[in-house]
Amino acid sequence: MPEKEESGSIKRVLVVFPGALGDLVCFLPVLEVIARRYRWASVELMARLELARLAAGRTVVARGHSIDARAVGALFADETALDARRFFVGFDHIYSFFAADDSGFRARLAAATDGEVSFYPFRPGGEGHVAEAYLRAIETDETAWPADTRLEPTADDFVAAARVLAESKCDRSNLIVIFPGSGSPGKNWPAVKFAALASMLSLSKRASVVVILGPAEMALEPIFRQAGLPVLKELDLPTVAAIARLALAFVGNDSGVAHLAAAVGGSGVAIFGPTDPARWAPRPAAG
Repeated sequence: MPEKEESGSIKRVLVVFPGALGDLVCFLPVLEVIARRYRWASVELMARLELARLAAGRTVVARGHSIDARAVGALFADETALDARRFFVGFDHIYSFFAADDSGFRARLAAATDGEVSFYPFRPGGEGHVAEAYLRAIETDETAWPADTRLEPTADDFVAAARVLAESKCDRSNLIVIFPGSGSPGKNWPAVKFAALASMLSLSKRASVVVILGPAEMALEPIFRQAGLPVLKELDLPTVAAIARLALAFVGNDSGVAHLAAAVGGSGVAIFGPTDPARWAPRPAAG
């Protein structure tokens, strides 16, 4: 993007991104680059609501919006989208990684704002890590990785994490977190092997192990309960992020929470099966 784009006349920038948690973490360097391009602007993210809320105030994102909002739905309607214009007209530049191949959506979004609109593929091609592909998509050299890209839990996040760990009687001084799930069961190391690993670490007395389950992994709970392991569930993403920061290490699959743990500065191991770690491995947080 030309240097002249860095202008104090740009006050609000919106990034529309439809991905899941792991996608968003891989996308954080792009948000950082955009924030630097428009250093005087408020960078706002429209994404899945829980992800928009996670990013706001913990990254360069100043405010989050739901991609399921009525204003977005209006962009897929044939009639004039007044609801869309009421929302989108407030932005000076919109980066959309959503519905880039839908000509009707593109035209309606462009008509809904007086600012500039740029469209990009949700999953850009090319070799290397997907985060590098995102940087190339916005015309940034992928080798110019932002030095301070990370997700920073808030003080409230750490308070919530400390409370959850205390209630589970977990020792924070030598905590290891197990993430046995992912968005696709086909990517998962068997839960019984995670349980065996966790039991071995616990019996060694060298670690306090806790298992964190997301909504899609509730069926795995009996496996870990039978092994006598503490299970944390129904946690929001900011609390999970803070626990990952407090932990000595994490072990998980190729999953969104493994990406999240790495993004907050956690150290650990992500186990890969059918997916390519050269493309999808969690990147260590910088900064």
